[in-house]
Amino acid sequence: MRRMMLTWTISIFALGLFLAVGVQAEEAEHEYIGVKMCGMCHKKEADGNQLGKWEAGPHANAYKTLGTEEAKAAAAELGLEGNPQELDECLQCHVTAHGVKAELIGKRFSKEDGVGCESCHGPGGDYKSTKVMEDREAAVAAGLVIPTAETCQGCHNDQSPTFKGFDWDKYYAKIAHPIPESGK
Repeated sequence: MRRMMLTWTISIFALGLFLAVGVQAEEAEHEYIGVKMCGMCHKKEADGNQLGKWEAGPHANAYKTLGTEEAKAAAAELGLEGNPQELDECLQCHVTAHGVKAELIGKRFSKEDGVGCESCHGPGGDYKSTKVMEDREAAVAAGLVIPTAETCQGCHNDQSPTFKGFDWDKYYAKIAHPIPESGK
C-alpha cells in the first residue's frame, strides 16, 4: 500500500512538472519594442495615423501625469510614500511593461512614453514585421493582442484612486485608431 502511494505521489508530481513545463513553453516571452518602433509604420495619415492619435490622447501622457501635484496627493491619500513616477503601485498602470524582465525591453523602448501601443496590443517584438502584421492569425500567434473591455479594465477599475467609472464604448471611441481597409 505504501509503495502504491509513493508511486501515485511521484506520478502526480511528474504530471504537475510536465504540465508546468508545457505551459511555460507555450507562453512565449516577446520583446517590448516601444512606441517609436510601432510608429515607424503606424504614422501615415493614409494608413490611419495611429501614432498621431495615440500622441493626442491621454495614454501618451500617463507617465507625465504621475509627476503632477494631483498624482502626488492621490498617492499620499493611499498612504504611499515617495515619487509616484517611481512607485510600483502607480507605474503598473501608467507605464508599459512595468515589472517585465529587463532582457525583454528593447533598445528603443522608453517608460517615459507612458501607456504605449504594447500596453494594449502586447509586446511587438515578434509581430512587428509587415509580413506578420498582414496575417492577423500569424500576428496574434506572435503576441498581438486585440484589446477588449477586459484589457482596459486591468487598469481602469475601482482600484485606481482616480476611477470615476468605465464605459468601454464611450472611452474606446475616444482613443480608437483603426487601420483603414487597404483593398488588398
